[in-house]
Amino acid sequence: MKIKTIFSIFILFTGIMLISCNEGKGGARSSKIEYDSIVVAQHIPLLQVNDTTLPYADVKISFQYPVKFRDHESLSRLQQIFQGTFFGDSNYDSVLPQEAMDQYLKEYTDRYQSLSNYFYEDKARIEGKMPSWYWYFMYNRNTILFQNNSLLSYAVEYSDYEGGAHGSYRITYTNIDLNELVTLTEEDLFIPGYYKPLTEKIVTQLMRNFDVETTDSLLMKGFFTIEDIVPNNNFWFDAESIHYSYNQYEIAPYAMGVIDVSIAYTELADILLPDGAISTYLLEK
Repeated sequence: MKIKTIFSIFILFTGIMLISCNEGKGGARSSKIEYDSIVVAQHIPLLQVNDTTLPYADVKISFQYPVKFRDHESLSRLQQIFQGTFFGDSNYDSVLPQEAMDQYLKEYTDRYQSLSNYFYEDKARIEGKMPSWYWYFMYNRNTILFQNNSLLSYAVEYSDYEGGAHGSYRITYTNIDLNELVTLTEEDLFIPGYYKPLTEKIVTQLMRNFDVETTDSLLMKGFFTIEDIVPNNNFWFDAESIHYSYNQYEIAPYAMGVIDVSIAYTELADILLPDGAISTYLLEK
C-alpha cells in the first residue's frame, strides 16, 4: 500500500513538472484558439450582364479567423489583428468578420466594375477584338504557421492580376504575442544596434542558399544590389529559426519569385534581446 502511494505521488509530481515546464517556456495563460473560416469563390462580371464570355474577375478568398480564445476582450483584440492584417486596412478591424468580408468584396467589385467604360473604349480602339487584360483575378488566403503558448505566426498570401504583363504574388507575415496581444517587430526581438549585424547574417545565409562565396556573386545570380538586402520586418517564427521573405521586386526581379531566408536562433545569439520574444518564449532557459 505504501509503495502504491509513493508511486502515485511520483506520477502526480511528474505531471505537474511537465505542465510547469511547458507553461514556463510558453507562458502560463491559456492560449488555446479555435478557428472558423469564410470562403469565397465567385466571378464578378465587369459589365452588368452575367455572361462568362465577357470579362470577369475570378475571386477566391479563404479567411481563417479566431472564434474562441481566452475571454471576450482577448478574442475581440485577436480578431481585430487578424482582420486588419488580412484586409490590409484598419477600417476592417472594428466590424464582424463577415461584415469585413462583405465590405472588402463590395469595394473590390465597385473598383473593378468602374473600368467598364475603359473596356468599351479599348474594344473600339482594337477594332472589336476582346481586350484580354480585363480578365482579373484575386486569390487571397491566410495560413497559421506556428503557435506555442505565447506566440502565433501566420501568413497572408495575395495573388492577383489587374492588367499588365503578368500577375503578382506577395506574402506578408504577422507575429502576435499572445500574452500581451500585440504584434511584434524586430525591435521586440533584437538589441539596439541590431540592424547591421542582422543584415550581415541575412546576406551570409543568402550566399549559402545560392552557393556563392562572395557578395558580388549574388548580383550574378540576379539580385539588384547588396544594399537592398536588409531586414524588412517580414518574418515568422518556428521553434528553431526566424524566417524572412522578400517579395517580388524587393531585392530581385519578378522571375526570381519570393526569396526566403531562414536563420537559426543559435546564429542570432549575439543580437537577441535578453527579455525579447525569442529569448523569452522560444529558447530553453
